Amino acid sequence: MNILQFLNRKKIILRTISQIIEYVWNYPWFMQDFQRFESQNGNTRFALKWSDRYPCLFDRTSDTPFDRHYIFHTGWAARILSKTKPKEHIDISSSLYFTTLVSAFIPIKFYDYRPPGIKLTSLEVGFADLLSLPFPDGSLDSLSCMHVIEHVGLGRYGDPINPDADLKAISELKRVLAPHGNLLFVVPIGRPKIMFNAHRIYSYKQIISYYDDFELLQFALIPDDVKTDGLIENASPELADQQEYGCGCFWFKRKIK
Repeated sequence: MNILQFLNRKKIILRTISQIIEYVWNYPWFMQDFQRFESQNGNTRFALKWSDRYPCLFDRTSDTPFDRHYIFHTGWAARILSKTKPKEHIDISSSLYFTTLVSAFIPIKFYDYRPPGIKLTSLEVGFADLLSLPFPDGSLDSLSCMHVIEHVGLGRYGDPINPDADLKAISELKRVLAPHGNLLFVVPIGRPKIMFNAHRIYSYKQIISYYDDFELLQFALIPDDVKTDGLIENASPELADQQEYGCGCFWFKRKIK
């Protein structure tokens, strides 16, 4: 076991212990609230039974917690689509919240290695393998693949182990994008490494080199520092490289050769 694995394991153990302590600490408050509610409840509308309890002991926070990566990068992408206004948008395995909401305004075709059982108007769902996308060369005008590529080839979702699967997937995204087509591409950004079998973290220069024949219209960053406003538009490469697990949002346009 190397030092990084040791520290990650230690972090998980400490987090688990902390959650157990918090649960034990908060349970008496839950019991008091139940008794207080029971004394005020006339049972005229709802039956109240101790056997039906469902303790929620981690929600008494001063503000509403959320996943910074997934809130901000989907909001970033939706705002770009509100500008580009494509007749149809193709998404490969990004957040289901993003595709279901944006499909209310823009027809979306969503493809995933594990297709979800979702039926909504203006939203089509199908299977796709990122290593062999089912589209002709240069056929898609508007495409997104967000917080996805970093997982490919690590076996996390039942896909085959392949250290270079992410590069093949990027090649496929580039292949199917039409001339002057827009690609919204999101990955973890910072000091490059693999957190097996969860994800890869890329450097800014790595991503730019993979898309060296594309035009970068915008780079936005969701930094590690929670004290920031959240999403930094037109962030600098230097700031990106300072992150441990930032979120890099790249808006690329395919050039005509």
